Amino acid sequence: MKFARYGARGAEKPALIDADGNLRDLSAHVSDLSGDVLTDLDKFKSIDPASLPLVEGEQRYGACVGGTRKFICIGLNYADHAAESGMDVPPEPVIFAKFTSAICGPNDPIIIPRNSVKTDWEVELGFVIGKTAKYVKEEDAMDHVAGFCLINDVSEREFQAERAGQWVKGKSSDNFGPTGPWLVTPDEVGDFDNLGMWLEVNGERVQDGSTATMVYRVPFLVSYLSQFFTLEPGDIISTGTPPGVGLGFKPPRYLKAGDTVELGIEKLGTQKQICVADD
Repeated sequence: MKFARYGARGAEKPALIDADGNLRDLSAHVSDLSGDVLTDLDKFKSIDPASLPLVEGEQRYGACVGGTRKFICIGLNYADHAAESGMDVPPEPVIFAKFTSAICGPNDPIIIPRNSVKTDWEVELGFVIGKTAKYVKEEDAMDHVAGFCLINDVSEREFQAERAGQWVKGKSSDNFGPTGPWLVTPDEVGDFDNLGMWLEVNGERVQDGSTATMVYRVPFLVSYLSQFFTLEPGDIISTGTPPGVGLGFKPPRYLKAGDTVELGIEKLGTQKQICVADD
């Protein structure tokens, strides 16, 4: 199944995507795609999508999950991206956070912060926790995953690496976390270890990779993270990016106001963002 949230920011409504790609409003059945709702998405299989109100006209997609308390990211999780960054693949996953205020809809603008000179792009496979996970075994990990989604881990490289301290301040600016358009359940995604992924800037393909080259895979990450802190329904984990980020170009290339970023992952939909300067 594919789920989405649509409407004005802060007032999104839950929806299901039917077989023809139409939005079907779920508001009569659930108030939001958040919290305990994510623990049992299978219950919606009993609903005939044709019985749900059809949402007509062009709509804004919000982030595909609401109520997120933790937005956790994995760094340097593709060997070829680590190489282009001039770093080794770490012996354990690199964990950092994006503040949840960075979360936005998949087609909302990328807001380039004041004083930014190195705003960069990263297409990433994300997954959403559906069931509380603490000290989970790897073989049980997928029982705790509600679904998968597309994420652009927008990053300001100077803030991240040249301004001292942790990465979080280069990762958490407003709208640095476009998420969605869909939350797709694992049974519909199928082989999540072999999904094509891409990103274009102004129509030029700059990232063209596959989740097959990910170093630390989703079940391992669920288990690993749950050894350090409890994962809760609605938490988002973004799993790293393949090569082709702006930092890796020679010379490096970064986003500026007016640029268009488009990205996608097989079975998880696409995003399109226009870059704007913060005022």
